[in-house]
Amino acid sequence: MAAPKKGRRQSAPGKPGRSLVFILIALVALTGGMFLSGHTTPRLGIDLAGGTSITLEAKNEPGQKNAINPANMNTAVDIINNRVNGLGVSEAEVQTQGDKNIIVNIPKGSNEKQAREQVGTTAQLYFRPVITQAPGQPTPEPSTSPSSGTDKEKDKDKATDKATDKATDKATDKATDKAGSPSSTPTSQGRAVSEALKADPTPSASDKAKDKGGKKDETPKPDPATAKLQEQFTKLDCTDKKARAEAGRGIKPSDPTIACGKSPDGKTWDKFILAPAELNGKDVDDAKAAINQQSGGWVVNMEFTKGGSKKFSQTTTKLSQQQPPQNQFAIVLDGEVASAPSVRTTLSSNAEISGSFNQESAKDLANILSYGALPLTFHEQSVTTVSPALGGEQLKAGLIAGAIGLALVIIYLVAYYRGLSLIAIASLLVSAALTYTIMTLLGPTIKFALNLPAVCGAIVAIGITADSFIVFFERVRDEIREGRTLRPAVERGWPRARRTILVSDFVSFLAAAVLFVVTVGKVQGFAFTLGLTTLLDVVVVFFFTKPLMTLMARKKFFASGHKWSGLDPERLGAKPPLRRSRRTAPPAGPVDPKEA
Repeated sequence: MAAPKKGRRQSAPGKPGRSLVFILIALVALTGGMFLSGHTTPRLGIDLAGGTSITLEAKNEPGQKNAINPANMNTAVDIINNRVNGLGVSEAEVQTQGDKNIIVNIPKGSNEKQAREQVGTTAQLYFRPVITQAPGQPTPEPSTSPSSGTDKEKDKDKATDKATDKATDKATDKATDKAGSPSSTPTSQGRAVSEALKADPTPSASDKAKDKGGKKDETPKPDPATAKLQEQFTKLDCTDKKARAEAGRGIKPSDPTIACGKSPDGKTWDKFILAPAELNGKDVDDAKAAINQQSGGWVVNMEFTKGGSKKFSQTTTKLSQQQPPQNQFAIVLDGEVASAPSVRTTLSSNAEISGSFNQESAKDLANILSYGALPLTFHEQSVTTVSPALGGEQLKAGLIAGAIGLALVIIYLVAYYRGLSLIAIASLLVSAALTYTIMTLLGPTIKFALNLPAVCGAIVAIGITADSFIVFFERVRDEIREGRTLRPAVERGWPRARRTILVSDFVSFLAAAVLFVVTVGKVQGFAFTLGLTTLLDVVVVFFFTKPLMTLMARKKFFASGHKWSGLDPERLGAKPPLRRSRRTAPPAGPVDPKEA
C-alpha cells in the first residue's frame, strides 16, 4: 500500500457522536444554571428597560499629573456606587469605561434627579470628633407614669440613652471645668451638643454661686438648633438605607451633625453625634493598608500634609485627654462614618489605625482615606434618559429586524442548499440557544445588560454564522464536482473550510475586541455581543455542524446524491468518478504508419 505524499495530511472521520453529546451536555448545563439562578431572561440595559445613563469623564486637578489611573478610578467607582445605593436605587450599575470614563446606569423609577446631583460631585471626606455614639436603632420613647415634682428630671432624662448620656455628661463637664469657658475646641463643642441630650440640665457650680442672695435658680435653656439635633439623633434609624443617606445631609463642615456607621464587627450599625470637622480629605497625603510587624494584624497607615499634620496634632492632643467616646474621631465620607478610631496619644504627621481589620477591609478604608485627597474631578460627558415605553418599542423593533433577517437567511439556505439547509438551520438554533443562555447568565454574574447595540450585534452574528456554513458546504460541493463521493468529500473539504472559517472569525473577533477597547458606552455592548457570537460560531461549527455533516453523509438520502439533498452530482456538474486504468501493451508485429 502506497504511503500518502509528504505534506498531505489525511483527515479521519473520528467519532462525531462524542462532539454532539458534548454540545448537548453544555446546553443542558447552561439551561439548568439559568433556571437555578432564577434569571430566565437577559438583563436589559437602560435603553431597553428605561432609566438614566450618565457618562462621567475624569479630569486631573490643576498641578496634578497622572492622577487618572486604574486604582483611583476603581476607588471612585466604589464611592459613586455607595452614593447611588444610598439613595435606595436598586440594580444600578457603576462601572469604568475605557481609561477615564465612568458609566452610571440608573433604572427607571429611582430618584434620577437626586442621583444625578450625587454622582458628579467630589467626595467629601472629613475628620470629626465624636460626641455621642449609640446603637443604630431609634431610641424608644419614654413611658409616662405618675411621679412627684422632684422626679421630672428623671422622666425627661429617659428620653435619651442613659448610659450614653452619663458618659457624655461626665466627660464634657470635666473638660469644661478645666477650660474655664467655652471655645472652639472639640471638647467645648461636645459640651454644647451634649447639653441638648439633657432635657433638664443640672446647674453647674458657677451657676449656684451666682444664685446666692436669694435669687431664683434658673437653669439655662438648651439651644434650639442643638435640641433639634438631639431629636434627630433620637429618631435616627441607621438600619434603614434611606435614613442613612438622609442623615446629616446639607450640614456644613463647621456645624455639628448626626451620622451612621458600621459597628466594629461590621454586622450592625451605630449612630453618632459629631462635632464640627477639624480636618478634611485634602489634609491627607497618603493612606496605605499594611501588616503590623508586632501584632501581625492589618492596619491602615496615614500620612498628612504639612498643614494637615499641624491640625491633626492639635486635635489628637485634645482628644487623647478625653474619655470614650469623646476620645474618638470619626472618618466621615459623604455623610457616613467609615471608621471611628480612638486616640491614645498625641499624633502629628503619621497615624496608624488598628482594629479588627482583614486585608480587604483595611484596603477599603485606605482607599476611602486616599479618595479624600484624590486629585480628580468628574464632569458629565453625556446624560441619556429613556422611558420604558420607548425602550420597549426599540426592543420590539430590534426583535422584528432579527426575525426578518433570520427568515431571509433560512429562505436562502433552503432555496440554494435544499437538504443541507436542515444542517444549517439546526446549527443556527444551537448557536441561538447558546447565545441566549450565556447572555442570561452573564447578567447576574458580570452585570452584562442587553442594550440596543448589543441586539444589533446579535443580528449581525446571524450572517457571520451562516457564512461559516456556506464555506463548509461549498468546499464539500467542490470535492463532489471533482468526482468524489460524499463521505470522502466531507473529510477532504473540512480542512480547507476549517482554515477559512478560523481566519474569517479571527478577523471578526479582532475587530470586536478593538472596538470594545477603544469605545465607551453603548457601543461596547455591540462589540461584546459580536465577539461572543463569533467565538460561539467556532464552537458550533467544530462541535456540531461538522460532526452532524459527518453523520448525514452516511445516510442514503445524502450519500446517493438525491436531487433534494443539495448534493446532486448531476446538478453540480460533477466529473465522472475518478478511476485508475491499466496501461495496455502495444500489439505485436509491424505497425501501420498511418495508424501511428
